[in-house]
Amino acid sequence: MDILSEARSKGLDGVCITDHDSTQVLSQISEGFQSDGLLVLVGMEYTTSQGDFLVFGHVEALLMGLDAPELLASVRQMGGAAIAAHPYRGWRPTDISIFDQCLCSLVEVENGRNSRREDELASALAFKRSLTAVSGSDAHSLVELGRCPTRFTVPVTNRIDLVRALNQGCCEPAFCSLQVA
Repeated sequence: MDILSEARSKGLDGVCITDHDSTQVLSQISEGFQSDGLLVLVGMEYTTSQGDFLVFGHVEALLMGLDAPELLASVRQMGGAAIAAHPYRGWRPTDISIFDQCLCSLVEVENGRNSRREDELASALAFKRSLTAVSGSDAHSLVELGRCPTRFTVPVTNRIDLVRALNQGCCEPAFCSLQVA
């Protein structure tokens, strides 16, 4: 798969593949450590009318068509993790009431497809509300892969480790190499 060879060439330790409202990629790849040591994990970018959420854990079991409060409750109940993706993007921004109600404690503060201003607003939100900040490349092409990685401060070897690290705040945005003006 091209994604895996590109990740290797960019020196990434791992990739999380989060397709929109689908985990179909699991039929095309083997999740876990690849023969060369690259870790591949699968989540989902779940679309709601209150914003998009990157969800991790047993996401294959999620019902489709949930609103954000229902989704976040389901993810929490299954022991997963949910990140508010690109919360200030011009289209499908996150409804701020999600944070007012303390339904989500993880927020993407750097996104490879966001403007600097959108990322600044997300960073301010994370700081003001003491949310755990992550970054994401939001890669829709190979050239975008690895643009905005998240650094983990504990070992991540599988989905369970990823969920635990996210929910415990054992992560931080790494250097974002490119950004939309």
